[in-house]
Amino acid sequence: MNADRLTECLRCGSDCCFEQEVNDKITNYMCYGCGFQTNTLMTQDSDFINEQSSTLPELYKDLTYEDEDGKLWLPSTINLPKQGMVFANGKTSDSWKWSAVKAIEVKEEEKEKYPNPKIPGEYYKFRMDMSTMKEFEERDYMDALSYIGVLPE
Repeated sequence: MNADRLTECLRCGSDCCFEQEVNDKITNYMCYGCGFQTNTLMTQDSDFINEQSSTLPELYKDLTYEDEDGKLWLPSTINLPKQGMVFANGKTSDSWKWSAVKAIEVKEEEKEKYPNPKIPGEYYKFRMDMSTMKEFEERDYMDALSYIGVLPE
């Protein structure tokens, strides 16, 4: 397998696209210039895309981009329970931005509001604080990641 490397994004042209070869059939691409991601399984009418499409928000479907190699690029969603979340947000593909929200600790007196459905009797220790939501332009994806502490400011 080849080593992970930076390459040019086939969606936006940025040189901040991280290419990761998983095996001889699958390579992942995550662009930190535009915030979109793809892999070699993400092509029109592929089983992978058909499965994903049933759960994707309409905005993500509308923002899907097909590159010159036939790969479909979708906005990424970063959800780190202790740090925050970055996601595409907007009503249409013409009027959207990256939204970043910081995570905060759940206060003891509020924990009943945040049960963990996967572990009965357990509660989440962090929650997304929507009052901290900040919007970023498409090409400011790395700033959105910095806002929630994923990248240095």
